[in-house]
Amino acid sequence: MDRIRIRGGRPLSGEIKVGGAKNAALPLMAAGLLTDQRLTLSNVPQLADVRTMTLLLAQHGIAVDPVTEDGRALSLGGAITGTEAPYDIVRKMRASFLVLGPLLARVGEARVSLPGGCGIGARPIDLHLKGLEQLGARIVLEGGYIDARVRGRLKGATIVFPFVSVGATENLMMAASLAEGRTVLANAAREPEIGDLAAGLVAMGARIEGIGSDTLTIEGVERLGGAEHAIIPDRIETGSYACAAAISGGSVFLRGARLDHLGATVRILREAGVDIDEQAEGLMVRRLNGLHGADVMTEPYPGFPTDMQAQFMALMAVAEGASMVTETIFENRFMHVPELNRMGARINVHGASAIVRGVGGLSGAPVMATDLRASLSLILAGLAAQGDTIVSRVYHLDRGYEAVECKLAACGADIERVAG
Repeated sequence: MDRIRIRGGRPLSGEIKVGGAKNAALPLMAAGLLTDQRLTLSNVPQLADVRTMTLLLAQHGIAVDPVTEDGRALSLGGAITGTEAPYDIVRKMRASFLVLGPLLARVGEARVSLPGGCGIGARPIDLHLKGLEQLGARIVLEGGYIDARVRGRLKGATIVFPFVSVGATENLMMAASLAEGRTVLANAAREPEIGDLAAGLVAMGARIEGIGSDTLTIEGVERLGGAEHAIIPDRIETGSYACAAAISGGSVFLRGARLDHLGATVRILREAGVDIDEQAEGLMVRRLNGLHGADVMTEPYPGFPTDMQAQFMALMAVAEGASMVTETIFENRFMHVPELNRMGARINVHGASAIVRGVGGLSGAPVMATDLRASLSLILAGLAAQGDTIVSRVYHLDRGYEAVECKLAACGADIERVAG
């Protein structure tokens, strides 16, 4: 099993190209189920999760073919030949559940495995199912699978989410695109990835209003066509490498990054002493002076994202003063804390909050990644630590970050992947 070794103490300097957003690419790939024509996606990230979605779509008869040699442009298409999303694939990636709405809307039936557990906490699917039932689907849970069927087309409805759910918003927006009549999604998620999915659907012929707001209105159409769509840059990768520049005391240009997608992340990082300068083709990020403690609470977009919590905590571990990090999205997303403390951080968890007391320096140590974003937080800590840090279980990392060690090494980090 691969590991990543980091020898800290080197300020980063150089340029990192921000890749396409994983959380936009996966639902857009699922949207390929909505049409019998070709959907071409560009700026596709080279990630394990994208490969998993490719395998799942093949189960349904959808071929995913590279358009360019580097595989960053994909063409999706084919007749739907199967409607079952098996457990062996769905268990690897919860985004697999996003095929439920498109399959149901396109062919009137779907059999999708329940996603199962997740290391960072429960992510209930009841909002997906209740919403599809409001659109006219009949849903039965049996043997660990969801059997969903509808006679004829789904019917438009007004659906009010009791709390914001990115996945449910995506699933129901795709399903409603082929429903009969008007669907209103109230208290919908507003993440940039939602807007990117909506833009892709509109390019395919969907009729969606309110993009970027918390109320989406979808006028269903009988069929969608092919389209070409470029995936937005990954705002979580942007924030992660901004933290890398800051924690190392360096200066990095993030090519392709978009300030307008960062929401509260940019405000909190600036409050902590990170200089972020918007330029024509990206963001210049540097730490001009010392880091300062800053309090943060995770919230739905445009609030501070839960996917940046672990990285920000690593940054605050070496900041002057104390910080409070409160997690409101997932109940078990502090698993990186014991690993950071092994490196000399002073972090105490009290329920849903963690008190971080900044220390003068961290020490390299063997640590274990527990989930995707925790993996990057440990690499960040390694960049700032004295001595060697060995991060194991980096298969988590490969789900959401492409060639981290190469991108950081190109900016002067002493980092390498160790096989075996």
